[in-house]
Amino acid sequence: MTAVDTTPRESPATALPGLARALILAGKLGQKSAEDIYRKAQSARTSFIAELTGSGAVSASDLAHTMSSAYAAPLVDMTAIDPQRLPKGLLDAKICHDYRVVVLSKRNNRLIVATADPSDSQAAEKIKFATQLGVDWVIAEYDKLLQLVTANATTASETMDNIIGEDFEFDEASAEALTESTDTSSSEVEDAPVVKFLHKMLLDAFSMRASDLHFEPYEHNYRVRFRIDGELREIASPPIAIKEKLASRIKVISRMDISEKRVPQDGKMKLKIGPDRVIDFRVSTLPTLFGEKIVIRILDPNSAKLGIEALGYEPEEKERLLLAIGRPYGMVLVTGPTGSGKTVSLYTCLNILNKPGVNIATAEDPCEINLPGVNQVNVNEKAGLTFAVALKSFLRQDPDIIMVGEIRDLETADIAIKAAQTGHLVLSTLHTNDAPTTLTRMRNMGIAPFNIASSVILITAQRLARRLCPSCRAPIEIPRKALLDAGYQDDEFQTPWVNYRAVGCSMCNNGYKGRVGIYQVMPISEEIQRIILRDGSALEIGEQAKREGVRSLRQAGLHKAKLGLTSLEEVLAVTNE
Repeated sequence: MTAVDTTPRESPATALPGLARALILAGKLGQKSAEDIYRKAQSARTSFIAELTGSGAVSASDLAHTMSSAYAAPLVDMTAIDPQRLPKGLLDAKICHDYRVVVLSKRNNRLIVATADPSDSQAAEKIKFATQLGVDWVIAEYDKLLQLVTANATTASETMDNIIGEDFEFDEASAEALTESTDTSSSEVEDAPVVKFLHKMLLDAFSMRASDLHFEPYEHNYRVRFRIDGELREIASPPIAIKEKLASRIKVISRMDISEKRVPQDGKMKLKIGPDRVIDFRVSTLPTLFGEKIVIRILDPNSAKLGIEALGYEPEEKERLLLAIGRPYGMVLVTGPTGSGKTVSLYTCLNILNKPGVNIATAEDPCEINLPGVNQVNVNEKAGLTFAVALKSFLRQDPDIIMVGEIRDLETADIAIKAAQTGHLVLSTLHTNDAPTTLTRMRNMGIAPFNIASSVILITAQRLARRLCPSCRAPIEIPRKALLDAGYQDDEFQTPWVNYRAVGCSMCNNGYKGRVGIYQVMPISEEIQRIILRDGSALEIGEQAKREGVRSLRQAGLHKAKLGLTSLEEVLAVTNE
């Protein structure tokens, strides 16, 4: 007896894409015609919509009107769109090309995207995953949409050619390394896409004001993320096969060992953008389960030359800081987590102090910003050049001002304090939550209270909050109780102010554009010195600082929100009370 296969088979109708089914339901296309076009598209390896409009079964205009009615989506004329005014960097060009879509604008946390096929759920999911934003479709005629997609792709290609030309090149040392790697590679042509991709990512990161690039390999995919205004955002998903070549290319340019993949490595490189603009990049590799994760930090030397006004200090905070760095000796500490802008603050101070009659020496791991006129030393622990060794050497070279990248251990702290006590101005950083806890942290490191009291003259704690976009920020009513819970005082309500919320537009990133500093600037007064000498707690020091008019980080952030520079939501996220 012959067995009968009772497994239900999918009919051609159910196999058809959503676009075809919508046209059949609207009476614009017959069932058999749809199946024939679908089979032709599969055999020709083209999309259903391309075969549909190419065959003339349904015109592009008729298709657009049908889709607009079927999906209740607005219809847009793509010939009225100026390609130059379209938002840049919101969605990777490859996704736009692959799925035939164009991003028109951004509203709040959603993208307005033009498509000819709103039934393409795969495109919607891909865009959502790549941008972490919702998608609102608008309908465009397929032929006009295709022209704009192609024009954008051509522009991107021309831009890439310009990037690889004279105006975008590695410095001499990096170019030498690049040449060596090209000679040893098996195929220069095969590596060309990797070179182009890396160049494009670096230029995109710079133009989008990113602070870091993250190249992350996983088991089945590879992603590139940029940190923009403090938030990581996925930019591209290149093929996973690129990971080895891309890692090798970055390591060669950064003067790392390309054969060593088992341990982390650090390096740096320079890129020339234009005739008189050079950008430094700090590179770090980390072995993970599925390859090397690479993080590239952008170090713009111009950031140290912005001036203290650009950092966001309030007038009284600025006055306290300038008074402290103007003293002939003592220690000034800048504290905060990684990425809070400590280095830029220190170098801004050094830039103010950098005069022909002053001898300045810095020890860092590594030097992030090159400042002419300052003697900068890269710490190299493998070679025995530690912070402590560098500091001892500095003291033999008649310095006026010493900058220590970070106080990590008792030996470094001890030498730095002795330098501050013997006629030198010492600037350094520590990783603590706020200014009062810095003093107890130093005590826990083993430094005697009288050494702390006699050397530290000022501590600045800082955070970076996202700055509201001035083009789209909107007023918001916040209940009085919520404002009081956040930390505002009753007497502050005597003078009303306007609270703003993030909205989002084509000019910004989810309603924010750039960042603003939040600072707690605490001079060490005689009363605080007495608390230190009797080994008082951070709570006592904080209470005394408050009596002396020093704002906490939360209060400083709330003041920025009152000025309309950032939102209350952002202040609550980056500060603690």
